[in-house]
Amino acid sequence: MIGYEGEQLGVTAIDKALKLSEEIGLDLVEISPDANPPVCKIMDFGKYKYEIAQKAREARQNQTHIVVKEMRLRPKIEPHDYETKRTHIERFLLGGDKVKVTIQFRGREQSRPELGYRLLQKIAEELAEVAIVEFAPKQEGRNMTMVLGPAKKPGSTKKVAPKEAAPQK
Repeated sequence: MIGYEGEQLGVTAIDKALKLSEEIGLDLVEISPDANPPVCKIMDFGKYKYEIAQKAREARQNQTHIVVKEMRLRPKIEPHDYETKRTHIERFLLGGDKVKVTIQFRGREQSRPELGYRLLQKIAEELAEVAIVEFAPKQEGRNMTMVLGPAKKPGSTKKVAPKEAAPQK
């Protein structure tokens, strides 16, 4: 048996242990029933359950929720549309989300999968600072997909203020 302060009280009969816990006004809790003899502790069981619940709640708050966003492109994308999509992908990655980039092929585009592959490689190269390629480009039917993950943990990237230009004489 273990006392309220954590001191060892030795092997004690159950009725004596219950009486001792009632005198203190606390509960007798069986900690290790498989041990020989079983180990019991005098504690406030309600407080113990509350502390366990608080620890579990705090652990849930510290979890990171990774969301997989999807960005769809076509092989014949215009430069401005490409830049917009690339900017969105970069924003998602900086926010800590993974991005699944999908190239959709239609009609005769399916006979030229290398166009889609080159486009995905271009995205991966341009976003190399903020992204790592988790799954390489892979053709699946009419679609070619690639998954990008954030290169660093979200929030760990520090924004550096641009250096001011030195006054010229």
